[in-house]
Amino acid sequence: MSNTRWSASFGSSRDCPRVEGERQIQRIAPRLAEVGGIPVARVLPVRERRLIGAWCFLDHAGPADFAPGEPGMRVGSHPHIGLQTFTWMLAGEVLHRDSLGHRQLIRPGQVNLMTAGHGIAHTEESVPGQDRLHAAQLWIALPEADKDTPPRFDHYPRLPAWSQGGVDFTLLVGDHLSHKAPTLSFSPLLGMDLHSPRGRS
Repeated sequence: MSNTRWSASFGSSRDCPRVEGERQIQRIAPRLAEVGGIPVARVLPVRERRLIGAWCFLDHAGPADFAPGEPGMRVGSHPHIGLQTFTWMLAGEVLHRDSLGHRQLIRPGQVNLMTAGHGIAHTEESVPGQDRLHAAQLWIALPEADKDTPPRFDHYPRLPAWSQGGVDFTLLVGDHLSHKAPTLSFSPLLGMDLHSPRGRS
């Protein structure tokens, strides 16, 4: 069971190490594991950094390729409380089912957001016939005032997307420039996917 009850305040992206007064880019080496039958690189939490704002967990799942007949990813029923699970699909399809009765397929370019609040359980499974899976799953700690909110599930099939200077942007949560994502959040957050196929600055 996940539980984010702690006494510390949320972290800040400005908590990076400083050298001679200048903030440095903090590089965090992931821990490698297997979850539900696929390789996962876990970046948060680690000893060097527990939180980035309210972001308290980051798994980079895959990319994983499945041979014909292989089951793909199978994550059995498990509970969460006091947080949101945020799944950003990059390749393949995954079926989400939860104890509230939701059943939702997530495809590339979409976000599944499950607000656990005072408690919810769910499963995540690859769809039969899919030969690839690549996703990022993050958890968002709910503020103390919202940790016992009623559980809910939201699916976001379309998110703000644009291109600029050879870079493709998808805004997953929060706002940037004139763009605002519809994603439910209980604290200030920014999540954005940047894709630069030709390598730009």
